[in-house]
Order: sequence, then structure tokens, then C-alpha cells
Amino acid sequence: MKLTVLNKGLIDYGEALELQKKLLLKRQNEEITDTLILLEHPPVITKGKRTEDHHIILSEDVLKKQGIGLYEIDRGGEATYHGPGQLVGYLIFNLYDKQRELKKFIAKMEEIFITLLKKEYEISADRDLKHRGVWVGNEKITAIGISIHKAVTMHGFAFNINTNLDHFNWIIPCGIIDKGVTSIKKITGINQEMGKIKELTARYLLEIFDYEDVEIIDEQ
Repeated sequence: MKLTVLNKGLIDYGEALELQKKLLLKRQNEEITDTLILLEHPPVITKGKRTEDHHIILSEDVLKKQGIGLYEIDRGGEATYHGPGQLVGYLIFNLYDKQRELKKFIAKMEEIFITLLKKEYEISADRDLKHRGVWVGNEKITAIGISIHKAVTMHGFAFNINTNLDHFNWIIPCGIIDKGVTSIKKITGINQEMGKIKELTARYLLEIFDYEDVEIIDEQ
């Protein structure tokens, strides 16, 4: 089974959302293979299905004046921040290929980052039984949220690398008030090379999801 990786640069959220929709339709029609999009976004807040009004700290007027995007989308979960220095991955996958189940699919997504952080950075990360994603202690390092449309997934993960963590003060991340957020840079004290981490993320995803072949398309 083949995976296509679209390696992109800094992309506006709205543009990336339209790209996902186009690829979703193609995957549903079996015109393309499973596709992983890797990119970064300018500062933007997205609202999942369970987002409540008080989860967004700044008003829409303030967000607009500061040029911060705000999108209400159909993935699971609550409010999430995206911005430069954060690796975002969108998975346009047929969920049920290889007899996949949703809970196992999410668990494999978490395993990518748990394994990567341990093997490459000696960072001990784990799951939280109450809250999806990947955690280092009480601080989230990877947020995960997907939606499913006719067996094909959209959305995916947000992996904090060199992210400006102060921007998470604009929201209550994932609606959780008693936990924080972290990044590889915060833990190591070293600014990370995004290109290297894109390669590592794609490699571990290939292994954990058991793909036999990969095509990487560099569109940066």
C-alpha cells in the first residue's frame, strides 16, 4: 500500500482546507492513494464540534484586527491554535483500509509522536486516558482531531516544535483548563529544524501505519 506525502511550506488555513476537500473527493473516488499533507500555518484558531464560546479568550473583533484567522470546522475536539513553528499534518486516508478502526487509528497517530520523541529526542511522552493527543507530563505536545466522510479522514495533528506557546493564551486549548502545552524547543532549549522533523514524522508514520511504498512531493 502506497502513501503520498505532500511537503508544503507556510500555507493559509483556508487554502489548506480547500486542498483537503479536493483531495478528500479524489480519495473517495479512489483517484489517489492515502495522502499526508505536511505544512505550517500563519496564526489561526480553529473550533471543533465541541468548542464552547468561552474557549476563545480573545473576541472575534480583536482576532480580526490582529490578523488572526478563526475557522469553525467539522473535526472532533474543541479549540486549537495553529501557527509558525508548529508542524501540522492532514491525513486524507481511507480509514477502513487494512481493517482499520477509529480508536485504533487515533492510537496509531498518537504512537507516531510517542515513538519519535522517545527515539529521536529522549523525551518521554504518553497518552492521557481522558484527553486525546500526546502529552509530556501535564503538557500537550501534539493535538489530534479528525473527521470522517464516506470512509475517508480529514484534518489530523498539530505537533509543537518551535511554536510560540504564548499564543495558546488566546484560547483554552482543547477546552482543558488544568493542563498546559509544550514544544520540543521548550523541552530541549534548542530551536529545531522543521525540515528534519517533517522527514522524521513521515518516516514514523510509514512504519506505524505499515505502508509499503511512499511518494514524496515537495511543493515548498
